[in-house]
Amino acid sequence: MPAQTVPLRPVPGPRGLPWAGNLPAFGKDPLAFMTRLRDEYGDAVTWSLGPWRSLFLSHPQHIAEFLASREHSYGLLEVGWSFQRITGKSVMRSTGADWRRKRGLVQPAVRPRQVRHHARTMVDSALAAADRWQEGGHVDVHREMVVLGQRVVIRTLFGNDLGDRARALGAAMAVAEREMARELRGVGLFLPDRVRTPSRRRLLRALAVIDAEVHRLISARQNGPAADGDGGGEGGGDLLDRLLEARDEEGRPLTAQEVRDEAVTLWAAGHETTSTALTWIWYLLSRSPQARARLDDELDRVLDGRPPTVDDYDRLTWTRQIVKEGLRIYPPSWVIPAVAREGAVLGGTAVPAGTAVWCSQWTVHRDPRWFPAPTAFRPERWDADAPDVVPDHAWFPFGGGPRGCIGTRFAQVEVALLLATLAQRFHLDVTPGEVPHRVGILIQPAVPVIATLRARRRR
Repeated sequence: MPAQTVPLRPVPGPRGLPWAGNLPAFGKDPLAFMTRLRDEYGDAVTWSLGPWRSLFLSHPQHIAEFLASREHSYGLLEVGWSFQRITGKSVMRSTGADWRRKRGLVQPAVRPRQVRHHARTMVDSALAAADRWQEGGHVDVHREMVVLGQRVVIRTLFGNDLGDRARALGAAMAVAEREMARELRGVGLFLPDRVRTPSRRRLLRALAVIDAEVHRLISARQNGPAADGDGGGEGGGDLLDRLLEARDEEGRPLTAQEVRDEAVTLWAAGHETTSTALTWIWYLLSRSPQARARLDDELDRVLDGRPPTVDDYDRLTWTRQIVKEGLRIYPPSWVIPAVAREGAVLGGTAVPAGTAVWCSQWTVHRDPRWFPAPTAFRPERWDADAPDVVPDHAWFPFGGGPRGCIGTRFAQVEVALLLATLAQRFHLDVTPGEVPHRVGILIQPAVPVIATLRARRRR
């Protein structure tokens, strides 16, 4: 029986300031602000972010309807000058026929067949990281996971490690992402494009490094694998190859600039998401001996001492549930915005054209209506016979609908295989105490997550 439609009845939210609206409260702590909208006002709340008239959604049914209709009923909310400069005119920022063309060209690069092709790279990268670790050593977990995530994304995207250039690229991307996050929470979000603040100048310098290297790699690949020693790596077939080989229905390839935009977007969306997710998962596992013991049992039973492969993914049930629960409590991405077009409707109610519609993975994933004891780490929530039924779109770390993340399968397999590979070799005992979060483009630890490495032996 289909679920009964939940009517959309928007109510006014907190009064804002002239011109700024609710920007000060949102900028100070966006997660707390959106949680307040949900708890104190309801499932559909009107508010304002600067000059933007906004509607915040908290009910999974409204969110499912919103995400399903984004392509036709909503336009892009251009959230900042910095974001536009980093992602260019990639599929993430395209609409209409241009979006359909680019999605058709880019999606094959991250389909299951390609995930299978790159799984060995993921596992090998994790094995190399574990080989550097020593019993009793101390590591900054997030830093380690960032290095690992960078290595995986550079090898799968560009085909090799790029040597010293990888470090320069990684540092430049870190600057770009930091400045993008800073802009998202302040008045810089509304400054004209022509204004060059210190933050924007730092971003432009970082992008100059990124663009020069990515265009160099594209040119080298177009001129043949031997042109600069970079072509293809690992026998070819990396994501850059796939982007350069892609053709639309009329036989047209992506231009060099379009390849740059897609490659940089895949890179930006991929490595920090993976590293952040793994950091929070290690933190949660360290605080849950029962979950970690069940993970040990599964790894010993399924893998029997050998490294995991992509064929093990479906058999690593508990590992996948750990990843799913980690993404629920700490979803790396925390908000999805769009702008209503004429004719947009939610829950049977018209949404005025020009309204910025928002939904948040953080607030829905932590809603006690859908997840009892929402902050508790309970991977058993996702057991096949779990008593509590999770509504559709109460869990959506990768978005949903036609514009959902095209790399969802890639990311889920990557996190699970990296976790399984490292957890075979080590327990990470995170220093006791709460780790606060900070909000940028992603939800990341606000302090170093320091762990003691403890070598694990098969039972």
